[in-house]
Amino acid sequence: MPPASAKNGAEPLGFHSAVEGQPTAESLGEALLGSLLDRAHVMPPRLVGPLVAQEIHAVGGSEIAIFLQDYDQVHLQPLEGDGLVGERVLIDGSLAGRAFATDTPVEEQLPDGSVRIYLPMLDGSDRIGVLSLRLPGVNDVDRRLAQRLAGLVADLIVTKSGYTDTFAQTRTAQPMSVAAQLLRRALPPLTMTNPDVELAGALEPAYRVGGDSFDYAMNDHVLHFGVFDAMGHGLEAAAVATVVIAAYRHGRHIGLELPELYAAMDQVVAEAFPDRFATAQIGRLDTERGELTWINAGHPAPLWVRDGKVIGELTGTVTRPVGFGGAVAGVMSVRLEPGDRLLVFTDGVIEERLEGGEQFGESRLHQILEQIGAQRLPAAETVRRLSHALMAARYGHTSDDASLLLIEYKGAPRDDELAIDIPEASPTGHGNRQR
Repeated sequence: MPPASAKNGAEPLGFHSAVEGQPTAESLGEALLGSLLDRAHVMPPRLVGPLVAQEIHAVGGSEIAIFLQDYDQVHLQPLEGDGLVGERVLIDGSLAGRAFATDTPVEEQLPDGSVRIYLPMLDGSDRIGVLSLRLPGVNDVDRRLAQRLAGLVADLIVTKSGYTDTFAQTRTAQPMSVAAQLLRRALPPLTMTNPDVELAGALEPAYRVGGDSFDYAMNDHVLHFGVFDAMGHGLEAAAVATVVIAAYRHGRHIGLELPELYAAMDQVVAEAFPDRFATAQIGRLDTERGELTWINAGHPAPLWVRDGKVIGELTGTVTRPVGFGGAVAGVMSVRLEPGDRLLVFTDGVIEERLEGGEQFGESRLHQILEQIGAQRLPAAETVRRLSHALMAARYGHTSDDASLLLIEYKGAPRDDELAIDIPEASPTGHGNRQR
């Protein structure tokens, strides 16, 4: 006969713990996360923030703030709503910004003995923002629950963003052009991390980008990627860029090899925009072998980085941009070592004219990349800082779009990828503590 606790619902009847000695009754953490999930399903987007605040208040938290990164990744913008607090803060120089930049919780010890925790909100590895809350005190159990809560809030925001402008409006720190709006909708997440490979991209100017774009997909053990620069500026260039992305994705989805994929993109652009073209860099990284293959259709040569130093450029045959029609693509390949990084960029990064007419140039790009690379930062933070450093070095000049895509090969996949004790993003329960 089942125990009385199973009869009255205090314990599950069919489910049981896979860990010996672990209780199966609903814990405070399960109650909090479960209630948030249950209520969020039909909650309108405008009430997601207040719902989170309400649930955290119910279990002893206070001063709850939800910060979302703005599109140029300079500020964290507070989500507004009942029960939420917070003011706009710079990512650089703030505790919330430190949590965002390091993907690590940050704790602030307050004079009355309570603790304010800043938790990075990650949807997978995509950086959504920061959840901040105050607790009377914290231990490792609190830290673990808080990190899981931040992850759930990130997932809710991403899911609801598919059919609301609420969160996009919070992220928008300045007016955005129609062209930039069009391209933003076509982009994948700016960051992606798994045990085999890490990737991050950036487009500048964030609110006025016109023709630059990128795309990627991780299929089985192969990373597919493309960086594109459509001819011209503004809405016409953005229209070409979105068609290029669509043609690239279509060819990738149906399994075309790189030469055939290039030819299909070339044909689509030539037929849709007879008087226009786009440069492209398309490639594949086989993470089992570390083999990188690529086609360069009119881009600057990508930079090969090892241990924070530029060790070379991926040179070779340069194929004509897509849209001229009829070209045969040259395919290059190279073998990467674990830890190697590849920086793919568009010509707007190096061809900007500085005061006096001098080009920004590749040597300056190498220097700045190595300065930031020496800090051994994750790909997402490396790209964010690199983008801002390049903008500052160009004195804010952006006469052309400038795009960056940084790819890090972390090593061949493990045989035990599903082992429960090796999830790369497993919460440690420990963060950087600000005393």
